[in-house]
Order: sequence, then C-alpha cells, then structure tokens
Amino acid sequence: EVVHYFQQDYAAPPDVAFALYADGAPSPFQKDGTQIIRVGVQGYSVSEAERKPASLTFVIDISGSMAQDGRLELVKQSLQMLVDRLRPSDSVAIVVYGSDARLVLNPTSGEDRATILSAIYGLQPEGATNVEAGLRLGYDIANRAYRPDGINRVILCSDGVANVGATGPDQILQSIRGYADAGITLTTVGFGMGNFNDVLMEQLADNGDGNYAYVDDLDEAQKLFVEDMTSTLQVIALNAKVQVDFNNEVVARYRLIGYENRAVADQDFRNNAVDAGEIGAGHTVTALYAVQFHNPGVEGRIATVSLRWEDPTTHEVKEINGNFNSWDMAKSFDEASLRYQLDLVVAQYAELLRRSPYAAETTFDDLRIRSQRLAAQLPGDADVAELAQLIERASQLSGW
Repeated sequence: EVVHYFQQDYAAPPDVAFALYADGAPSPFQKDGTQIIRVGVQGYSVSEAERKPASLTFVIDISGSMAQDGRLELVKQSLQMLVDRLRPSDSVAIVVYGSDARLVLNPTSGEDRATILSAIYGLQPEGATNVEAGLRLGYDIANRAYRPDGINRVILCSDGVANVGATGPDQILQSIRGYADAGITLTTVGFGMGNFNDVLMEQLADNGDGNYAYVDDLDEAQKLFVEDMTSTLQVIALNAKVQVDFNNEVVARYRLIGYENRAVADQDFRNNAVDAGEIGAGHTVTALYAVQFHNPGVEGRIATVSLRWEDPTTHEVKEINGNFNSWDMAKSFDEASLRYQLDLVVAQYAELLRRSPYAAETTFDDLRIRSQRLAAQLPGDADVAELAQLIERASQLSGW
C-alpha cells in the first residue's frame, strides 16, 4: 500500500487494456549483490465523462468509537466530495450501523444532492459496532438497486473496530462473498488512528472484489473521491493475477517484497475459479522482487512476466506476457529512473518501520539522504516532498 500510494512512471497503453513494464538495478541497501526488479502493470484510463452510471450504497459506521477524533465528521465531509461529483444518472443509498443496522436513505438520484447531504450530515454516533449487520443490509439494498449497465458498489466507511456480531473477516466475508461474485464490488475506507483495524478493512476489500483506502484528512479524501474518483469506482479487470516466472539458469534466488496476504499459488495462475485482485480504471500495480544472480556478469532472460484477468463486461479471460532480460537492467541505482528509485526508498522505509530483518543494515538517515535528493529531483510532486519530511522526522525521533 505504501508503494502504491505514489505516482508511477508507466506509460498508458495506447490501444489495449493493459501494459506490462519491468526494470531493475543493484540495491543500494544490501551489500550482497542483491538486485531489485520492479514489475509494473498500467491499466487504461477512463475519463469521467465516459464513466458508467453508478449505483452506490454507503455503509457508514456510526458507533461510539466513530466519535473519537472527529472520525464521523471526517466521513461526512469526505462523502460530500463524492456526492458533489455525482451525475443525475448516479444513485446513492445510505445504510448506517451501530449496535444494529438501519436504512437511512433509499436509492436517490445524484441530482438530488440536498437530500443526500441532509441524510449524511444528520448522522450522530451511537451504540456498539456491528459491521456484519451493516454490510448485510448494505448489500441487500445494493442488490435491489442493481444496475446491469452500470457500476454497483458498496462503500464502507469505518474505523474497522467490530465488537458485536461476527467480528473477524472470515465470518463477515461468508455473508457477502456471493454478492461480490454477482457483480457488487466493495470499497472500504478507513478512518481514525489508535484502535483502527486496517487488517479487517483490507481483507474485506480484497475479498469483496474492490479496493481499500485510508483517509486521515480532507486532502486524502480529495485524492480518493475527487482526483481518483473514476478509478476508485470503475473496475476494468476482475480476478487479475500477475505471475513472474524466473529463469533459474540466471536467477539463483528471489524474494517478493510485500504481498504476504495476497499471494496466489503458482498452479492457480490459470485456474479461473481462484479469486484474485481487481484493477480500477487507470490504476497501476507495482511489485518489487529482490533477486540474486548465479554470477555477477550473467546475461540472458531474467524472467517472463504474465498478466491474466477477466473482462468485467464480457467475462472473457485474457492473458498477456513479456520477457525481462539482463540488458534491461540499469548498471547502478542512480542510473535507474527516478520513480524506480522512489519505489525502492519507499519500500525500504516501510520495511524499516515494520522492523523487517531485510532492513537491518538500513538507517533512517540513509533514507533521509535519498528521499531529500528525490524531492529535489521531482519538485512538482508534493507527496515526495512530504515523504522526505516524514523520513527526516523519523530520523530525528529514532536518533539513527
């Protein structure tokens, strides 16, 4: 999630659904000959004018914990940004839950902005947190308002702290999986700090054929619901799987960085019955691999990268692939593209924050130097500037 937060440098595919990219360079953080290979997927973009009409069901947590730190108020302001972008052909229904769930607003045209916002701003915190009841009712309402020609999405807004009814992702997912298979996707949006349960929110989105985001201020809400609105709502690929087949004559060992809870078994890559990830319009997907070669100067095919997905309209399964070779690698880290360098710094920062053994030789000061350089080299990117500030603060707090 940390790497995916940042802008990538993959060119948009000109006349196909997806494009595959790969590049690599020696790692600046390991001294044992490790190379880092970046594999990227770029989906085609859909303009807001071309976006399908949307049937949206907001499922809003109004439990007592949402009163902390103004969480519910931030939900209201965030959803207003989305409502402000809706068209008359869109519709919104609102379900809320505390100790139990209830319908607050029947499906209402996006043209009736005042009615929708009145329902949102009238909400007040109450009760315990029965996520299961909220999602059950939300999906039931979404199913009744289903549009065969449009986007059908449940948007869950919560701090993820379930304490009534089913409280674990597996139990809750049993009640919603059928709706996901029937074309109703899920966006989970997390709010709050401290007792926030990101594991529950992420796993619900993964298994609800949707996406997960975290909002801690209005700038993040603007990014999710305004700047990235179409890619947040419109899915262009179902059950998307990426497989990287390394050439064992060149590669001695490899490690996928991250994705611990999203791995698909090798033998299931072409098994269409195995659920995988969804990709929104214009979305990028990035994976980083740490690899070591048999010999430093070895040449040849390093890996074959394949992408397999199901078209959400025709349900036709498609597959593309391409080779990544030793001559496609940069000779040094500093010769690689700036966005590649940024992804590695971001990934290593995340590894260091979670005390990964693979970051044992890295210090926050190492990352501070590289992030400040990247902020200067990418002056128009406010996210990179903020990253440099965060790493500098982490370096000051840690003393290293």
